[in-house]
Amino acid sequence: MDSALRGLASDGATVKALDRAHVFHSWSAQGALDPLPIASASGSYFTDYDGRRFLDFSSQLVNVNIGYQHPRLVAAIQEQAGRLCTIQPSFANDARSEAARLIAQVAPDGLNHVFFTNGGAEATENAMRMARISSGRFKVLAAYRSYHGATAGAIAMTGEPRRWGSEPGEPGIVHFFGPYPYRSPFSATSPEEETQRALAHLRDVVTFEGPDSVAAIISETVVGTNGILVPPPGYLAGVRALCDEFGIVMIADEVMAGFGRCGEWFAVDHWGVTPDLITFAKGVNSGYVPLGGVIISERIYDAFRDRVYPGGLTYSGHPLGCAAAVASITIFKEEGIVEHARALGTDVIAPGLAKLAANHPSVGEVRGLGVFWALELVRDRVTREPLVPFNAKGADAAPMAEFAAACKQRGLWPMVAGNRTHVVPPCTTSADEVAEGIAILDQALDVTDRHYTG
Repeated sequence: MDSALRGLASDGATVKALDRAHVFHSWSAQGALDPLPIASASGSYFTDYDGRRFLDFSSQLVNVNIGYQHPRLVAAIQEQAGRLCTIQPSFANDARSEAARLIAQVAPDGLNHVFFTNGGAEATENAMRMARISSGRFKVLAAYRSYHGATAGAIAMTGEPRRWGSEPGEPGIVHFFGPYPYRSPFSATSPEEETQRALAHLRDVVTFEGPDSVAAIISETVVGTNGILVPPPGYLAGVRALCDEFGIVMIADEVMAGFGRCGEWFAVDHWGVTPDLITFAKGVNSGYVPLGGVIISERIYDAFRDRVYPGGLTYSGHPLGCAAAVASITIFKEEGIVEHARALGTDVIAPGLAKLAANHPSVGEVRGLGVFWALELVRDRVTREPLVPFNAKGADAAPMAEFAAACKQRGLWPMVAGNRTHVVPPCTTSADEVAEGIAILDQALDVTDRHYTG
């Protein structure tokens, strides 16, 4: 049969040449790019055109939770494409309805409605809009160590340096410091003290911004790109109580942390906290087809029962994306993937990374949940001086670049962010594959140990 894709290049050199001639890449100086052409992927591995196979400890952008080319998920997309490729959002669609039902079923009690988007940034953008309109307030509080997406509102909520290039940004966004016990901005000496002081700081910010003007507090439940920062005991409950006290909408950004990544359907499940809105994307169908959304509480839903919601997207709840979500959630349940991710964290990743910390002085701290972990790398364990400075570029970032190169040379694709390597393989990765990756990290960390000065 003649292929409709017969025009695609079949060698890596041509793929790269065409990319460099025509593709404009995100977050990049275009002239400095040297993208690796990928030919195929399966399970926890992807392969380039030269046949080099990489164990993926990044899950691409921490989104391929179900692994590559899961046959049941691929088949569901193919089946839906044969039935109905697309239909606009104002119609009811079986794949969309079932995806919403299944998402509400695994969400915390009381969050029963889903607004679909095409990805995480649109999800956080619409959550902010819902909070502002439903509350009649304008200000949104977001943490400095955060990433919420790159659309206008989402990048304004983002606290980390990727925000800088888009400023001045949307007004009404106020940043605060969230908990980070290893590098406490509050000089705390224990996780409990970190919680107490972080909540006191947040209360002060609310007070000085004017409680009656604050529409929402948005937080990544477990901070992702900025460090895999697991909230200390009592922190999320304290945020929930603060929001309840002042009538503020609590938004949990679970774009990265949700759908099995932290060993639960949603990371908030670890602490039994129910936000007003949850944003999701990535893991809902592992990016096989773009999909995201906002899970909405009854209180927020009721605000739009008789009031028009002023927002929408042509591809909201796209049938191919929703069919992929239906299949993915079904596979997660039937194959016990959430439970597998939880066990990988407690039984394999946590003890494996602890051994790395014992063997390598440059490992300052290990932290994480499920298949969402970070090794924070330092020059001195006593002073906790980072291996590379904050927002390091060029020569300053060289030690981390050397570490990443050492991993890739040995067949491991790492996720490097700042002075950390994040251990975030697909939720379906086997214990043996995780052990394989940790063994490669063990070798690559010899590179970072050479920069240790403590």
